[in-house]
Amino acid sequence: MRRTATTDRRRYGAAGALALALAATVALAEPPPAARPSADFDAAAQKRVAQSLAARLPHLHLLRPAFDAELAERAFDRLFDLLDRQRYFFLAEDIAAFREEASELTAVLRRGDVSLAFRVFELFRERVADRTAFAEAALEAGLPDDLPEDFAWRREKAPWPADREEWDALWMLRLKNELLTRRVAVALAAEEADPDAPGEENGPDLMDAHLTPEAFVLNRHRQFQIVLDDSDEQWILDRFFNAFTQALDPHSEYLSPARVEDFDINMRLSLFGIGALLSTEDGAARVVRLIPGGPAERDGRLQPGDRIVAVAQDDGEPVDVLHWPLYRIVRLIRGERGTRVVLTVWPASDPSGATERRIAIERDEVRLEERAARAERRPVARPDEETPRTLGIVTLPDFYADFRGGGDEPPRRSARDVRERLEAMIAEGIDGVLLDLRNNGGGSLNDAVEIAGLFLDAGPIVQVRDRRRVHVINDPDPARVYEGPLVVLVNRLSASASEIVAAALQDYRRAAIVGDSKTHGKGTVQTLVPLDPRAPELGSLKVTTAAFYRVAGGSTQKRGVAPDVVLRSALDVMEIGEEFLPHAIEWTVVPPAFYATMEGDVPPPDLLREWSLARRAQDPRFAERETALDELERRQKAERMPLDFERRLAQARQERELRAARPMQPGDPDENGKEDDLVLEEALQVLADIVAWREAQAEAEAVAVGLGEGR
Repeated sequence: MRRTATTDRRRYGAAGALALALAATVALAEPPPAARPSADFDAAAQKRVAQSLAARLPHLHLLRPAFDAELAERAFDRLFDLLDRQRYFFLAEDIAAFREEASELTAVLRRGDVSLAFRVFELFRERVADRTAFAEAALEAGLPDDLPEDFAWRREKAPWPADREEWDALWMLRLKNELLTRRVAVALAAEEADPDAPGEENGPDLMDAHLTPEAFVLNRHRQFQIVLDDSDEQWILDRFFNAFTQALDPHSEYLSPARVEDFDINMRLSLFGIGALLSTEDGAARVVRLIPGGPAERDGRLQPGDRIVAVAQDDGEPVDVLHWPLYRIVRLIRGERGTRVVLTVWPASDPSGATERRIAIERDEVRLEERAARAERRPVARPDEETPRTLGIVTLPDFYADFRGGGDEPPRRSARDVRERLEAMIAEGIDGVLLDLRNNGGGSLNDAVEIAGLFLDAGPIVQVRDRRRVHVINDPDPARVYEGPLVVLVNRLSASASEIVAAALQDYRRAAIVGDSKTHGKGTVQTLVPLDPRAPELGSLKVTTAAFYRVAGGSTQKRGVAPDVVLRSALDVMEIGEEFLPHAIEWTVVPPAFYATMEGDVPPPDLLREWSLARRAQDPRFAERETALDELERRQKAERMPLDFERRLAQARQERELRAARPMQPGDPDENGKEDDLVLEEALQVLADIVAWREAQAEAEAVAVGLGEGR
C-alpha cells in the first residue's frame, strides 16, 4: 500500500506521522566525515598500548581475571555504555551487528587491533548526526500535541530502540522533556528575579537567557555533535581501553600520558582550582566529593552529586561543557590563584535539571589548616536531665599525612593531630567523645590505623588482601589514649580509611556508629603503574591491587559499615555509594583476625536505637526533615517524569523550597547564619545516652560489690 501522511496519521497519530515525515527529511542529511585515524596517529604505539594492557591487566588486578570471552562480553557492554548510557543513539540492530564480534574482543586486544573502536565510533557519530538533524527538523516544525504526558527518563536498562519508528517516537518525548526543562528553568529564573519570591542567594542568572527554549535545546544537540567531530583518536581509544579495565571494577582505568600528567597535578595540588573530585555522568561533570580544605568545600554551596554543565571565567560568558571530555572541563576550571570561576550547576536534588544555579568560587589552594583535625568541647543535656555533660567533638575531614614538613618541624599528620586534640580535651575534662568522619573520603592507611588505636588496646585494626595473601595490620601502640564513651559519626561519603576506623571500633564494640544507613563501601586499593617502565609515552594503568577487610572478617567493599543508629541525610536517598557503580567488586569475607571485644563500653544497639527514636518522635524538626527526605527519595527513584508544564513547574518550586529549608548537610547555616546540624545534635544525644548508661552500669556494679562485702 502506498503510504501517505493521512494513513500515517491514522496508524501512529499526529506524533507518529510527524516523526515519519521528519525521518524522510533526516535520511537526506549528509553523514559526518568518517572517523578514521589522522595522519599523525601513531598506530604502532597504540598497538603496543593494547598489547601491554592485555598482558598486564590480568596479571596486576586483585581478582586475577581470566582474559576470556566472558570478560570480552562485559567489555563490549561497557564500551556502549560509555558512549550511549541512556540508549538514545544506537539502534538494536547496531548492537546486534557488533555483538557478533564481542566474544573475540580480548583476543583482538592481545593482537593490538584497535580498529573496532574506530568502527563503533564512526557509527556513533553517524547516529548522533542523524539525531541532531531530527531534532532540528522537529523543533522547527513544532512538536505535536498528542504526545504522552510522561516520560521514562532513566533508560540505563531500557532496551535499545528496535527500529527507526520507535527511535523517532523516543526522540519526540526526549525533545518535549528538554523543552519543558528549559521552560521551567526560565520560569524559575523570572520568579527569582522578584526579591519577594522565595529563592536562594545565587539569584536569577540563567545561561543563554536570550535564546528561545527551542534554540537552547538545539544548541545542546549541536554542541554534542561538534564535540564528537573534534574528538581525537585518544578520546576514542580511552573509551575502548577503559571498557576493558572497567569491566573488572569501576576504579581501574587506563591513563594516557596527558591524563597521567593531570593525575600528577591533582596529587601535587600544583595548580589552583576549586578542590572537587569530578566524574562524568550523562555528558555532565558530576561532583563525586569535595576536597576538605578546598575552595568549594569552604564556600559550601557546591554539593556532591551536583552536575556542572557550564564554566565561566569571572564575568565572562559561560562555556557550555556538556559532553566535553572530563580533562578539558577540569582544565577550564583550573586557573591562577585568586581568580574567580563561575559554575553553572544542576543540583543533585533535581534530576530534571530545571533548577539551574550559578556558583562563583575563588580559585585557591587546599589549605592544610582547613583539612586538619579540629576539636571543641560542648555542653549537652539530655531531655530528662537539667545538668549538661561536657562532650568533646573531634572533626576529621581527611586522613592527611603531609610528609613534606619544612625546617625542624615534624611533618603534619592526622594521627598526631587527633592525639594532641584528644589529650588536650581530656586534660580540660570531658564526659564523652564524638569522632566526626562525615564526608571524609579516606587518605593515609597508617594514620587510620593509628587513630583507631587511640581508642583501643593492642590488637589488629584491619586486614588487607592482595593477590598473594591476607595480612593483618595491628595497632602500633598498645596504650589507649581515651577510654571513655565514644560515638563515630559517618555518612555516605565516609569512605576507605574512614570505614577502616569505623569498622574496627564497631567490631571491638568500642564505639557506637551513627549516621546514614551505610558508608560509601570503597574497600579497595588502587596502584598507578606504567604500562611499560621503558616507554612512558604508552601511559599508565591505575589498577585495583588490594582490598580491606574488617577484623571480624567481612569486607568493607560495597556494603560499607552499617551504623548502629541510622540518622539519614540527603546523601542517603541519592545514588551515592559503591553499590551504584558499574561492575563494583562484590563483598567477600576472609577468616576473622584474633581479637577480643570490649564488654561494657557501649549499650546494645537496639537500646540506643530505641532511645534515639523515642527522642526524635518528640521533636517536630525530625518529622519535617523526614518528610523532606521522603519526598527527595521519591523523586530520585521515580522512573518517569511528567511532561506537563504546570506539574513540572510545581515540582521545581517544591524542590527549591526543600533545598532552601533543609538542614541536610553538616554545617549548613540557618537563616541567622548559625550552624544548623540536626544529625550532629542527635548524635551527641546518643553519646550522652552512652555516658548515662555507663554511669548506671558503674553504679550497679558498685552496689553489687557493696552488697557482697556486706555479707
